[in-house]
Amino acid sequence: MDNLELQKIANEVRKGIVTAVYHAKSGHPGGSLSAADIYTYLYFEEMNIDPEDPKKADRDRLVVSKGHTSPGYYSALANRGFFPVEDLKTFRHVGSYLQGHPDMKHIPGVDMSSGSLGQGISAAVGMAVSAKLSGDDYRVYTLVGDGEIQEGQVWEAAMLAAHRKLDNLVVIVDNNNLQIDGPIDEVNSPYPIDKKFEAFNFHVINVDGHDFDSLRAAFKEARETKGVPTAIIAKTVKGKGVSFMENQASWHGTAPNEEQYKVAMEDLEKAGEALCQK
Repeated sequence: MDNLELQKIANEVRKGIVTAVYHAKSGHPGGSLSAADIYTYLYFEEMNIDPEDPKKADRDRLVVSKGHTSPGYYSALANRGFFPVEDLKTFRHVGSYLQGHPDMKHIPGVDMSSGSLGQGISAAVGMAVSAKLSGDDYRVYTLVGDGEIQEGQVWEAAMLAAHRKLDNLVVIVDNNNLQIDGPIDEVNSPYPIDKKFEAFNFHVINVDGHDFDSLRAAFKEARETKGVPTAIIAKTVKGKGVSFMENQASWHGTAPNEEQYKVAMEDLEKAGEALCQK
């Protein structure tokens, strides 16, 4: 799939994010939008998955450690065909299978329930260990937030991943520099993120998380890296694609009202039209 196709899909994923959060009147749009291109690349280019057979044994696994970005996760899954895009409007509603955090028991394509920050990466490490022990060749990906890596459990998991030489594991850090309380370097700085993962014996790749050429090269390099796990530090923009949400910590966990929803969707419609003219 070429970059233009991926850009068009990512724009649809962003529309799904805004739609889901608006109809729920709650949720986390900022970090979902920053990760939209990463979700798109994983599900439409990188991962060995099949929407017709979500539990196939040799599928690649994704653990969304920053589970509050479920709107982005669900929108990517829906656009990939795991369930109807229309169901995004039921997000967080009573009786909906699309809960506020990913639920592996009820949502097709979700490999691990998550939400408590710091824990998802540990589950991903466990899956990667399991693959090694069983001689399976599936790969495990986990998406963590840059605020989330303030959690000590992240580094316990990283230590084990390197110790077990889990070259089938890729940790992706969504480095949008904002968390619910503000800039991460003001709240509790994890910088330099790349040097920290290097100190834990990871192969580290720094990328622009909104550039598909950069993402393609990074994931290719990760596949070719042997004997150590890989960390991809993806520099992103919180709220990417929606003018008034970009780089605003206030949109970490705030739903747009009707007027804001219309503006957001207009932004994304214009972006989609521009892509169609390329």
